[in-house]
Amino acid sequence: MKNPFSLVLFLALVVGGGLIIGISTAPGAWYAGLEKPPFNPPNWLFAPVWTALYVLIAIAGWRVWRRDRSSLAMQLWWAQLALNFLWSPVFFAAHAIGAALVIVLALLATVIAFIVAVWRRDRVAARLFAPYAGWVAFASMLNASLLALN
Repeated sequence: MKNPFSLVLFLALVVGGGLIIGISTAPGAWYAGLEKPPFNPPNWLFAPVWTALYVLIAIAGWRVWRRDRSSLAMQLWWAQLALNFLWSPVFFAAHAIGAALVIVLALLATVIAFIVAVWRRDRVAARLFAPYAGWVAFASMLNASLLALN
């Protein structure tokens, strides 16, 4: 590993940023009062899943950043991070379920675009994003269901 300090920075940015946003926009009474679909996971599941995903996101970004900091893949990585960090404030703080759905669908498209963009050059980075793509697809379905039910 050529510059472990940069990996630590990526982990701090992604995991730390996710933690700050998660704490500052924690689900409250508004979310508890929403009608939920039968496949809605228990609240305790979200923190460990997102923590694991944030570690994978950071490692994938770090791998791409080491190779080419201005590549399309790196631009997509930054875009997905911005969309990811935007979703919680829009959904949990602004209570804008429809706007959050637009964001999560854009996030899903960006995550898939990242996987496609890095597939030839760094399959490890692409594979690190596979669980993320699956979770965001599920989150999109959950967000759409919450919009339909509420």
